Amino acid sequence: MRGFKYKIFLVFLTAALSAPFSVTAQNEQSRPIAKTLRPSRPLPEGVKTLKNIEYVPGGGASRSLDLYLPEKAEHPLPLIIWIHGGAWKGGDKNTPLGIRFISRGYALASINYRLSGEAKFPAQINDCRAAVRYLRAHAREWGIHPDYIAVWGGSAGGHLVSLLGTTADIKNFDGKDSGPASVSPRVQAVVDWYGPSDAQMPGMFNSSVFKDLIGGSPEEYKEKALLASPILYVSSNSAPFLIMHGEQDHTVSIQHSVRLYEALKKAGVEATYKPIPGAGHGGKEFTKTENLKVIMDFFDRHLMRPILRQMKKQ
Repeated sequence: MRGFKYKIFLVFLTAALSAPFSVTAQNEQSRPIAKTLRPSRPLPEGVKTLKNIEYVPGGGASRSLDLYLPEKAEHPLPLIIWIHGGAWKGGDKNTPLGIRFISRGYALASINYRLSGEAKFPAQINDCRAAVRYLRAHAREWGIHPDYIAVWGGSAGGHLVSLLGTTADIKNFDGKDSGPASVSPRVQAVVDWYGPSDAQMPGMFNSSVFKDLIGGSPEEYKEKALLASPILYVSSNSAPFLIMHGEQDHTVSIQHSVRLYEALKKAGVEATYKPIPGAGHGGKEFTKTENLKVIMDFFDRHLMRPILRQMKKQ
């Protein structure tokens, strides 16, 4: 399988990677890039915010991030990066999940990326890699530990975090503004909520969202769609994954998560798969206390505890 991957890379090395998957745009609202962002949800006490940081110089609102930090910290902060969903054509950074984790000693970044109305794939993953590199390069300025970064996203965001978790060493996913190659885009943990992962599944080439993302007929871009499938890049070097998917999801089949989980386990990667009974494509079931505890335990295991162990040794 690994040899197959790299054979494909050589064949399409000079081709622009195109986008992944057919996810219906149902209930998704696109936003103009220049639109004023809606007010953020209220922040708890003890949290400071740095807003609208351009992680690509001159990148504007579509390549900017917000950073949330605890006002007081007793150790270098592990970082969670939230990547929003919206069928790659809508959504923004303004209402991230994970704010509640800041009181437990985490930093949180929420990023925008170019939407499909502004740029076609692979611009979206190029931007995500640029954001990771920027945050890692500037981590110590904000008290963040550069070696302990996790990503978390749902739907289109789930797809992008899955690509981040499986393609760290693949330079094909870098664009001209993806940041310095000397800074790694690798992440140490991935929480994937109901993200599409495998363009080879039946019905994945018939979506208007897919057409919007790649700018043309899916039939013309079948090979490139395969290249943009996170499942294709799974290897022993992939980051640990926590995958959560609604059992009643009629937008992205739960089989995307099942197959990705199985591929990760086969490659020897630590992976946890948690189907959510009664949940569809998102919904309040995902933010129930017991599910957020699973996420917190996952972040603690891969980010917080290693930092605290390092401190004890010093």
